[in-house]
Amino acid sequence: MEWYGKLNDYFPEHEMKNPQQLKELIEEHDYYHKEETDDYIVLYADFPTFLFIDYLLVTSNTRGKGFGTKILDKMKEKGKMILLEAEPVIPDDSDSKRRLQFYERNGFKKADLIRYIRRDEQDEPYSMHILYWSPAGMPQAIVKEKMELACDEIHNFRAKRHYGRPLVDLDEALEWKQ
Repeated sequence: MEWYGKLNDYFPEHEMKNPQQLKELIEEHDYYHKEETDDYIVLYADFPTFLFIDYLLVTSNTRGKGFGTKILDKMKEKGKMILLEAEPVIPDDSDSKRRLQFYERNGFKKADLIRYIRRDEQDEPYSMHILYWSPAGMPQAIVKEKMELACDEIHNFRAKRHYGRPLVDLDEALEWKQ
């Protein structure tokens, strides 16, 4: 699975799923897809009412040439809300800032009313942003509801088998900010 190695080299370790879990998602669920070319890799779930982008990687030799925008535009043509997770800006990591700016330029908004806390394999908490795009205005209550479904169906798919626990504890991960 060369594509997994490329994702693993790019994404932070705590954001990577077990390769077997991803393989099972791709092979066993009609809604979970992997598209791979020499220029990009995207793994996403196409639910009836929304899309969830699990991983999007534009290769380093084609980054900055519009491939990411083309991928998002193709997804937007489906006319569904699109959800994804992004790490907050890390001061010494210019890539984290560029990623957020890329999604903002492509019309994504931060779900700023929702706190999203995940836990790594050592059970240490880390924050993520939920970003969303919608062809029409979308209340963040719907964003939260769809994100809960994505966490349950994608992140927690066979998680007990692969990690011994759910990857996302739905009772504590997604909360309204005070």
